[in-house]
Amino acid sequence: MSDCCTPDGSCSTGAAKGTTTATEDGIATVYTVTGMTCDHCKSSVTEAVSGIGGVLSVDVDVKTGRVSVTTAEEPDDTAFAKAVDEAGYELTGRAV
Repeated sequence: MSDCCTPDGSCSTGAAKGTTTATEDGIATVYTVTGMTCDHCKSSVTEAVSGIGGVLSVDVDVKTGRVSVTTAEEPDDTAFAKAVDEAGYELTGRAV
């Protein structure tokens, strides 16, 4: 474990893990979300994430637990985590 890691494995520096990719359509970021099992889950997460300001598109893959988001600017991971949590799921971080 590196010096920036907390006992639960999260990063104490607040630095985002994973990747973002700048595209001509915006900034693409992929998050890992747990607890999704069906189309209802997909709809709930899509609706929750789509309601965040600056979100241009959302693609939820229930089987892999991945949520691909395109935003106009660098995404606010805290806002995404809160929206997913309020929908009843857990955003565990950016996919690597």
